[in-house]
Amino acid sequence: MAITQPAAQQMANAIRALAMDAVQQANSGHPGAPMGMADMAVALWGEHLQHNPKNPHWANRDRFVLSNGHGSMLIYALLHLTGYPLPIGELKNFRQLHSKTAGHPEVGITPGVETTTGPLGQGITNAVGMALAEKLLATEFNQPGHNIVDHHTYVFMGDGCLMEGISHEACALAGAWKLNKLIAMYDDNGISIDGQVAPWFIDNTPQRFAAYGWNVIDAVDGHNAASVAKAIADAKNSPDKPTLIVCKTAIGKGSPNRANTSKAHGEPMGAEEIKLTREALSWAHAPFVIPKDVYANWDAKQSGAAREAEWNKAFASYKAAHPTLAKEFVRRMKGELPKNFAQTAVDAVIAAHTKAETVASRKASQLALEAFTAALPEMLGGSADLTGSNLTNTSSTPALRINLAGDVVKNDKGQMGRHINYGVREFGMAAIMNGVTLHGGFIPYGGTFLTFSDYSRNAIRMAALMKQRVIHVFTHDSIGLGEDGPTHQSIEHAASLRLIPGLDVWRPADTAETTVAWAVALENKDRPTALLLSRQNLPYSPKSDLGEISRGAYVLAEPSRVGMKKTKAVIIATGSEVQLALKAQELLAVKNIGVRVVSMPSTTTFDRQTSRYKSEVLPAGLPRVAVEMGSTDGWWKYGVAAVVGIDTYGESAPAPVLFKHFGFTAENVAETVQAALQKK
Repeated sequence: MAITQPAAQQMANAIRALAMDAVQQANSGHPGAPMGMADMAVALWGEHLQHNPKNPHWANRDRFVLSNGHGSMLIYALLHLTGYPLPIGELKNFRQLHSKTAGHPEVGITPGVETTTGPLGQGITNAVGMALAEKLLATEFNQPGHNIVDHHTYVFMGDGCLMEGISHEACALAGAWKLNKLIAMYDDNGISIDGQVAPWFIDNTPQRFAAYGWNVIDAVDGHNAASVAKAIADAKNSPDKPTLIVCKTAIGKGSPNRANTSKAHGEPMGAEEIKLTREALSWAHAPFVIPKDVYANWDAKQSGAAREAEWNKAFASYKAAHPTLAKEFVRRMKGELPKNFAQTAVDAVIAAHTKAETVASRKASQLALEAFTAALPEMLGGSADLTGSNLTNTSSTPALRINLAGDVVKNDKGQMGRHINYGVREFGMAAIMNGVTLHGGFIPYGGTFLTFSDYSRNAIRMAALMKQRVIHVFTHDSIGLGEDGPTHQSIEHAASLRLIPGLDVWRPADTAETTVAWAVALENKDRPTALLLSRQNLPYSPKSDLGEISRGAYVLAEPSRVGMKKTKAVIIATGSEVQLALKAQELLAVKNIGVRVVSMPSTTTFDRQTSRYKSEVLPAGLPRVAVEMGSTDGWWKYGVAAVVGIDTYGESAPAPVLFKHFGFTAENVAETVQAALQKK
């Protein structure tokens, strides 16, 4: 039912008033964007959005992403007004400690917020991932007469999102994937923090998106809710293209002195200007007071519950007809692993240990993936144009392809694609994967070279902040890649990634450690993982026990391995350098020096272990030497006496030449241990 113009105006003004009042009370925030997008919100949330405030996690809800997250009071106002458990007291506590109304929207904190936004461009990119997940789940689970996956992804975004390069990466892919249920609404107000954007933002945005293969609805009056609602209705009829709706708006709409200026963007309007704005809007209500009739017009609890009830009835019919698929859908959307996953992981680790193959850890990763992708249909892989190098594809993950009609192509076995060719778009890949996992139903993983993790870094950080299970496969992890030289040789990257709170980083030494790393990454429901893998072959390290690998560090070899009884020092190593530690142990034994070798594939995981376990692995009173082909800074916290590392850029040469040049030899490790013992 269409909303009358007077009602729509009051509904929009309620958003404007709440935005002004909350920012003023916090003495901080961005009132202009919510005020400018208020009528757009009335059109979408008042007439089109499929959601249920009583159940923010309903599987078939539409997803709404506020990509220009600085305008957070827009979504907080909408969630409050439509009936989500976000009382007016939370709006009064905008931007205050422990409130549910943070400066930028945060998923998991505020009910109804689908993703954390603020870093511009990533919201629209998350939305592309959500829309892709919807399309793939619909292909996998919908059956004739049973469309249980059938919803849209909507995005509000501004000039800043479109200036960020990631928007190009993501929106080009959205066009290639023909995500016709993705509808982006562009708040075209021509203003950013520095003022009118015309001198530095000259893109013809409609033509840009048309070139991506989008449907474009241009020059919509963003302050006419009926016009915006019609544009949304037209967009929903697009059979094979995502849609961009260009809404012409005025930032700070309603403010007599700040509308259409950068002054409306990022600061409180001030008591006098708020008074004038209330008068201009004919809004004669005290701060944070919303009339009952406006609340009633916004209230979506009853209609939302009815929509979900209708879907529940349809799902019950689906379950009766397709019980196995229904059970699998529920499991996948909960993010739970299959009940037999633990056994699958054990079998894969034991197989790796039994075969004891000498392979690069990137190949070890692919071997592990063969087992896990076969057992977990939710695993959705990909690579940023480096599939043959990252080895992220398996026999269970055909390449994802979309035909000209916009349908997901299935192979002759009836399998849809589960491996994505992202192209050279590392940042876009990372943020799309965030959106995929936020939507639910998939565990995404994607590969590139470790040195290019810099391109992806902010999206990796966002995954950690949001506590999302996303797995990054970073190969070619050191100077061991050889001739490509310092542009591609990672030095600081492992240390840098380990600094991101909530991110697990694994640098395994062989096939067993790599398989364990994958198993732990898949089990970590509330944290992302980065796997750092070698280009060069690595020998298998014999082990007496596999059980402690998952704890991030373990005793790989006691001095008794080389005929020694007393432990005089400890060598800590990761990845490809574990073999150097074992060879150094042998050299030191000849000199009657017994050392323990500790393999530490994951410092981040080891750091979470109990103090007792950590002291068992790294006993007090013994000199410690760390060995890793990377920056040394992160190792001193383990009380090491020395680090065999590299704090300069690499060189272009064959790997064996580089190892000798930079001191990554068993002889140098042994000499470093001896020097540490002499200092004791």
